[in-house]
Amino acid sequence: MSFRRILPLTAPVFLSLLLVSPASPQQPMPAATAQAQTADSVQAGRFDNGKMWTFEYPPIEYLRETYDFAPDTTWFRRARLGALRLPNCSASLVSPRGLVMTNHHCGREATTAVTRAGESLLENGFYAASEADERKADGMHADQLIAIVDITEEMDRAGRGAADPAAIQDARERAGNAASERIAEEYGGEEEGIVVEVVSLWNGARTSAYVFRRYDDVRLVMAPELQIGYFGGDPDNFTYPRYSLDMTFFRIYDGEGQPVSTPEHFTVSTEGVEQDDLVFVIGNPGSTSRLQTVAELEYRRDVQDVALLDLIDSRVGVLQQYVADNPDAPDGVRNELFSLLNSQKAYSGIVRGLEDPEIMARRRDAEAKFIAALEADSRLQSEYGELIGSISRLQQRKRDLAAETRAFIAIGNPSLDGSALVRGLYAGQYLRAQSGGAPAEVLEGMKQRVLGVPSQPPDLQEALTAARLAGVQDALGAGTAQVQAILEGRSPEGAAAIVVQQSPLSDSAKTAQALESGSLTAEDPAVKLARTLIMRYAPYQSAMQPISQEEEEISRELGRARFEVYGLDLPPDATFSLRIADGVVRPYSYNGTVAPVHTTFYGLYDRYHSFGRDEWALPERWTRRESELALETPVNFVTTADIIGGNSGSPVLDRELRLVGLVFDGNIESLPGEFIYLDEAARAVAVDARGMLEALRSVYQADRLVEELTAAVPAQR
Repeated sequence: MSFRRILPLTAPVFLSLLLVSPASPQQPMPAATAQAQTADSVQAGRFDNGKMWTFEYPPIEYLRETYDFAPDTTWFRRARLGALRLPNCSASLVSPRGLVMTNHHCGREATTAVTRAGESLLENGFYAASEADERKADGMHADQLIAIVDITEEMDRAGRGAADPAAIQDARERAGNAASERIAEEYGGEEEGIVVEVVSLWNGARTSAYVFRRYDDVRLVMAPELQIGYFGGDPDNFTYPRYSLDMTFFRIYDGEGQPVSTPEHFTVSTEGVEQDDLVFVIGNPGSTSRLQTVAELEYRRDVQDVALLDLIDSRVGVLQQYVADNPDAPDGVRNELFSLLNSQKAYSGIVRGLEDPEIMARRRDAEAKFIAALEADSRLQSEYGELIGSISRLQQRKRDLAAETRAFIAIGNPSLDGSALVRGLYAGQYLRAQSGGAPAEVLEGMKQRVLGVPSQPPDLQEALTAARLAGVQDALGAGTAQVQAILEGRSPEGAAAIVVQQSPLSDSAKTAQALESGSLTAEDPAVKLARTLIMRYAPYQSAMQPISQEEEEISRELGRARFEVYGLDLPPDATFSLRIADGVVRPYSYNGTVAPVHTTFYGLYDRYHSFGRDEWALPERWTRRESELALETPVNFVTTADIIGGNSGSPVLDRELRLVGLVFDGNIESLPGEFIYLDEAARAVAVDARGMLEALRSVYQADRLVEELTAAVPAQR
């Protein structure tokens, strides 16, 4: 399951998860470390910055030179319109009646949300026998990229003459908002479901306005059981060989309640792919940092990413203990645990990559060549020559705040902190605004923010709050005045217990009642604890915010410098915007053996019969219908295509844009892909289209769905 990246925060106060599940991960490092060459002999590769090509700058010449394949503008248009973006993942259209394919883990929350009393769709799966049975997933939407507009010049004009980095960012933000509003109206505006997003490429060297048509009536059509959609669980996550049917189907409907007509869709291949076949992944990779300097990566290695990993480790332990103590834990809690286990393994791989001497040597060589290119041109050297030194000095200023970073990283994240504490953070803002005479509409928005914090069981809230306080205590020191003021002489567990047991903010209904009646005050235990934390956090935030702003502006200038040196040969970092990545279906060596290109249902049942329990147990219908399956059918396969979080749910297509697979993961070797692309052993892992069709036909007996996926004109039922 591709990971969602947890980003550290400098400002504003709270951090949210970037749900782009979505990830590719690169190189476990045992072999790389053991056999590392000397740093002087390691050289950067041509594609260390990856192959996440943009649709506004398609790699036509590269594809012709590399594969003797020259797609035209019609091909790229079809590829773009057949792809979709969900709030947390990628997806694609797979029939002319708005049928949408994505991953099971991308649709897991929606499946839980449409579950009715007495059902357990997450455990038992769902299949709508007719369109009338398809269930609307409230709050879910799908975006189709219908146009791209270059707004680089107006964005650059906006920042000229600004006094400082903060002013530049403010001017660019205003210009982006104005461009978005103007372009949205040009394409029909809100009435036509138009949403415009400003996308910065090469850290701002180029800027595009992406014009989306949004579909907000999305209905669940089919989801397999969790046990087969996440077969192998956390032990198999980010590994290969793999045997997972990580698929789910939705349908988009129009305003009249009819399936949307989608002539641009991908036909599902019944032939599949074989070794060395060229394939393309069309999706929305979430976030990479391949343009970061070596100094930035070293700061992440020593401070930022290890702090994030420690945080995730702590919260995984809390959730695992809660689930062990509560076998009937809500699906939402289990979903959160799955996601955090996913992030834990992903960040472990990233940190190992940052610690790998050969990988870092490649990054140093790339940076040295970039510096040499600047020095070879007097104009470039004059304009950009000091930037790498400047950003290195900023990293040292951040290192001076390492203890505070460990204490406060991701504070206020509803997945990582107790809901009473998170509500206390927002409620404190609300109470201050109320006492300051803020307008009613502002107060209402802040109130809704408090009410929108997801609920957690009291025991879990208490454990998560205690974990946050323990982290603050460990990072800043138990004997410091800061920590003593926060805990008021209590242990982290004691302070957390008071918050959860005495504050109405630990319960969603009581929170609403307290806000409505006006009985919530600044002396509420959750609000008070949040206030003391913020008082200690504020100086850290004040120190980090200007560093962050200066860092962003220098990164933008570095992006311009790289664009001048390398042009379109160096793809921009991922931004959860639509990209096309080429690759080939190829095996690789691992663990002293060779991984096959395909796995089959034979292997899936071997895992079941070998373990027969826990993560490798099979749903009852799969054990009952084993004899009805063509077990030789491929179920998963691997490709060298460049992916990262957000690519979950991306279609894998052949040269004719036929859908041959569905991306759902990267292997363990791919985890450093967040900051470098390596294709020696790193692979994207996909569900094979043949395996999906065989399972739908033989196990789920979903004839209506099979017919729609394979027929030229699907039946309407």
